[in-house]
Amino acid sequence: MKSIIKKLKHKVIIIGSGMAGLRAAVELAGSTDIAVISKVFPTRSHSGAAQGGITAALGNEGEDSPEWHMFDTVKGSDYLGDQDAIEIMVHDAPRAIIELEHMGVPFSRNSEGKIGQRPFGGHTRDYGKTPVKRACYASDRTGRVILDTLFEQCVKGGVKFYSEFQVIDLLFRDGRCYGAVIMELSTGEFYEIYANSILLATGGFGKIYKTTSNCFSNTGDAVSIVFQKGLPLQDMEFVQFHPTGIRKHGILISEAARGEGGILRNSKGERFMERYAPVIKDLAPRDIISRSILREIAQGRGIDGQDYVHLDLTHLDKETIEDKLWEITSFARLYGGVDPVKEMVPVQPTCHYMMGGIPTDCDGHVISDSKGTHVPGLFAAGECACVSVHGANRLGCNSLLDLVVFGRRAGKSIKTWLKEDSEHIEVNIESHIISKIDTLLSSKGKEKLSLIRQELQQIMTDNCSVFREETGLIKVKEKIKELKERYSHIAITGKDKIFNMELMEAVECEHLINLAAITVESALYRKESRGAHYREDYPERDDKNYLSHTLAFKDGDSIKIETKPVKITKFEPKARSY
Repeated sequence: MKSIIKKLKHKVIIIGSGMAGLRAAVELAGSTDIAVISKVFPTRSHSGAAQGGITAALGNEGEDSPEWHMFDTVKGSDYLGDQDAIEIMVHDAPRAIIELEHMGVPFSRNSEGKIGQRPFGGHTRDYGKTPVKRACYASDRTGRVILDTLFEQCVKGGVKFYSEFQVIDLLFRDGRCYGAVIMELSTGEFYEIYANSILLATGGFGKIYKTTSNCFSNTGDAVSIVFQKGLPLQDMEFVQFHPTGIRKHGILISEAARGEGGILRNSKGERFMERYAPVIKDLAPRDIISRSILREIAQGRGIDGQDYVHLDLTHLDKETIEDKLWEITSFARLYGGVDPVKEMVPVQPTCHYMMGGIPTDCDGHVISDSKGTHVPGLFAAGECACVSVHGANRLGCNSLLDLVVFGRRAGKSIKTWLKEDSEHIEVNIESHIISKIDTLLSSKGKEKLSLIRQELQQIMTDNCSVFREETGLIKVKEKIKELKERYSHIAITGKDKIFNMELMEAVECEHLINLAAITVESALYRKESRGAHYREDYPERDDKNYLSHTLAFKDGDSIKIETKPVKITKFEPKARSY
C-alpha cells in the first residue's frame, strides 16, 4: 500500500465548495477552524451555472406570501416533499435574500429600486390561480454572483481552502465519520484529513446520463461513498429533466426565458403547452413540460420530424433578451447556432437535478434509518442531500434557496455539535482505497473506461429518464451488472501522478455505475407515476401504496429498499393540475 504523505486536522471539514458548502462556511467563519475541500477551484463549482433566480415571497412585483410559496412547493413536489421542512424554507426565504443583498449580491432592480422578481414555472398566487413573480434574479447570472459573493465572504473570514483535491474515501469508525482520504490532483499524493465535524456538499450526479446540464465534476462521489459505508440514500428514483436544454449539448436555457415570455412551439408553430397545462401553459412545472415535449415529438410534431421543439423569444423586445437574458442569448448563439432575437432556439429535455440523495433532517444531520437516527458528526446540505423539500419534483429557483437556507442551518448545527462534542480527534483509520487505486494503475486489463461510461449513460438515457417501464428498467439493471464486471478489467494508460485525470475519471466512473444501479432499483420499486418519476406501465399516482420516501441500503452485493413516511402538516394530497 502506498504510504499516506501527510495527516491533517481541522475542527470542521466541508467537502464541496458550491453554494451550500460556502454558505455553511460563512456561518462558521471566525468561530472555528474550517477547511473546504473541492475538486475544482471554488468559483468553478456548479452552483455558479444557475441562471434564473432564487425564490422568496418578497411581494416586490405583486401580492405574494410564504403560504402560497409553500403550497406551490408541496404541489410541485407531487405531495412527496416533507411539509415541515418546506415551511422552514419558504418562511426563511425573505430573510435569506436580504442577507445575501447585505453581503453584496448585486440583484437586478425594478422601477422602484427594489429587488427585481420574475415568474417561474409552478409558482403562483391565490393557491394556484395566477402566476406570480417570485424569483429574485441578477440578470441570468444569479448563481454566479451569489457564489462569488459567498466565496469573498469565506476569504474575508479566513476559511482554509484545499482546491483541486479529490475526495477518495470517508473515514468511519464505530458508526462515526472522522474524516476523509483526499488526493491532491497536482501531485497525486494522498492525505488523511481528520475533523470533529464533516459536512458533505458535493452536489448532484447528472453525469449518469448522456445529456445533462451538469458540469463534468458532478459525479456524486460523496453520495456513492456514503452508500458504500452502509448509510441509506433517499428517493433516488426522482431525477429532474429540465425541458429546455440546447439540442444535443444539454446546455441549459433557463426557465427565466419562459418567465420573461418565451413560448414553446412544435413543428406546426403551435403553442402546445396550452394542451397540457391550460392555465399556466409554458410556466408549468418541469416534469410536466418535459413529458409534454417528448409526447409532441412522439406524435410527429418535433421540428422537421426530429427529437426537439422550438423555444420562441422572437416576439420579445431586443433589450429584454440581451439585458435580462444575456447569458442565455450567448449560449444559444454559441452552442445552438441561432440568434434568439431573430430565430427560435432548438431545445429538448436534459438531465438537470437530483431530488434524491443523502437523507438529512432540517438541521443538516445525516440520518441512518427511517427513525431519524443521527450519524455523529456527519452533516450534508445542497443537492447531495435529501431533506426533503423537493419531493418528487423540484420547482425552479427553489434549488438556490435550498442551498442558502439549509447550508446556513447546517453551519449553525455544526456550531452546536462542536460545543457538545468532547471527543479528542486523534485516530488512525485504515482505508483500502489507496491500494485499490494502486491496483487500477497497475492493471493490464483490456476494457476501455470511456466505452463503459458511454454505454452506462446511453442505456440510462434510453430506459431510465423521463419515461420508464419495467422491461426497460430490468434491461438497465442487467447492463449495469455487465458494466461492473467489465469495469474490473479496465486499464489506466497514463501512469504519471501529476493531474492524472484518467485515473480520476476511473474513480468517478465507479461511483456513477453505483449511483445508476441505486436509481434503477428505486425506480423499479416505485410502481406508480409521481412527479419526475413516470412509469408508463403504472401511469397513475398511487397514494395508498407509495405516499412514502424510499430508502436504499447496501445489502451485500444487492440493494434493499425500505420506506419512511412523508411528513404532511397543512396540505393533504390531491391531483395536480395546472
